[in-house]
Amino acid sequence: MAHQVNRIDYRGAFWFPVGPDELWRTIERFDRFESWWDWLRDFRTDSDALVAGNVLHATVVPPVPWRLSMDIRLERSQRPHLLEAVVAGDVGGSAVFRLEPDDDGTLVAVVWSLEMLSRPLRLAAIVAYPLMRWGHDRVVEMAVAGFRRRALDGSPT
Repeated sequence: MAHQVNRIDYRGAFWFPVGPDELWRTIERFDRFESWWDWLRDFRTDSDALVAGNVLHATVVPPVPWRLSMDIRLERSQRPHLLEAVVAGDVGGSAVFRLEPDDDGTLVAVVWSLEMLSRPLRLAAIVAYPLMRWGHDRVVEMAVAGFRRRALDGSPT
């Protein structure tokens, strides 16, 4: 598969065993994010809801030797079906999350395109793109698995 060095384009879909309203409410539990995901650091938000204008600030520590600081600004929010965001920081780009009812649960379809903006990440993309892509994909897998395990099964954090 061809790729553009210095950018990660991602498309995926994940099913969760709760309806869109419950899933949306769970995603808004920002105070729990760092306990759900050990790769997430310094997480804070400007507002306590998934609303347009809210900015989520975080540092992501993937299983590769790079850290990423980012600000995710929610540009559009249609509860409980759609989030569109712009990402800035060490990476920049856009992301869309769509939540649709599906078989007594919710199918979440995600699409994003992120460009490496910081000098260390740009250099890493040139010399180690496969490793960078591997780290990105592992963080996505860990995010979904951690969310299912800790946020949706009712276990203590």
